[in-house]
Amino acid sequence: MRVLVTGGAGYIGSHTVKMLEKIADKVVVYDNLSKGHKQAVPNSILVQGDLFDKKLLKTVLTEHKIEAVVHFAAFSLVAESMTNPQLYYHNNVQGTLSLLEVMLECSVNKLVFSSTAAVYGEPEVMPISEEDLKNPTNVYGQTKLMMEQIMADYAKVYDFNYIALRYFNACGADDSGTIGEDHSPESHLIPLVLQTCLGLRNSIKIFGTDYDTADGSCVRDYIHVNDLGQAHILALQALYQGASSTVYNLGNGTGFSVKEIIAAAEEVTGIKIVKELTERRAGDPACLIASSTKIKEELQWQPQYTEIKDIIASAWQWQKNNPQGFAK
Repeated sequence: MRVLVTGGAGYIGSHTVKMLEKIADKVVVYDNLSKGHKQAVPNSILVQGDLFDKKLLKTVLTEHKIEAVVHFAAFSLVAESMTNPQLYYHNNVQGTLSLLEVMLECSVNKLVFSSTAAVYGEPEVMPISEEDLKNPTNVYGQTKLMMEQIMADYAKVYDFNYIALRYFNACGADDSGTIGEDHSPESHLIPLVLQTCLGLRNSIKIFGTDYDTADGSCVRDYIHVNDLGQAHILALQALYQGASSTVYNLGNGTGFSVKEIIAAAEEVTGIKIVKELTERRAGDPACLIASSTKIKEELQWQPQYTEIKDIIASAWQWQKNNPQGFAK
């Protein structure tokens, strides 16, 4: 396998790259480093470039004889997407269209696409299956759904196949402790909670306590980043073996509320966390829990990290050893 990983210096991208480099013939990371970190891929071939630089993309695809692309590069802040939709449609949709154009021109016909559970919006039933209604409640989810629809149209007409992976809440860190989550600004719950444990934040905000859930706070399905990485590798291998285009959910199938995550983090760290109750955020569904039956049956994927405390413990190892994230 000769693979280009866009956004490969980011959180999920870098963990996938680390795993992919053990089995692929060549892995090239393509990242503009607006969100990613060079230190996350210290031993990788890294090309600093933008999805809109078609000339550079073409050069990379041809010079490295790339056969497949894993596409992570995207903006992913739900709240920001609601206040600056133009930024998200431009970067996520137009940026991906630029990548697809160059891929077709270079006869690179295999793509694993980083999608999201946000395509479902407020689901009517739990757990959520791939066939359930797609009705995003935020612009970020809308951009990912649009790209899924565009890729489906491409697959009907061109020599092109894709697998879209709809992640639920990515979390945790590699067991080596050398890479982990470092966003600016940080928006994910578990690192925010752990930063509060380290005294880097005064308190953790709970956005909304009046949701229709057991304790009133949002419920999410948390999936370890290395389990996501393994799913990308299985999807790539499936495409190499001639798999048809399709979509898979990726989650543990168990929901934890914001309050439950905070309680679990207190248990793992032994530190009492100061909580601040505040208003709901726009675009946040009450509950998202995945059914990952399809990928388990078709690609034999099995999450290895199924206990929330183990996931938090892996994140805590990274966070306490790298309180400021990667060295700036």
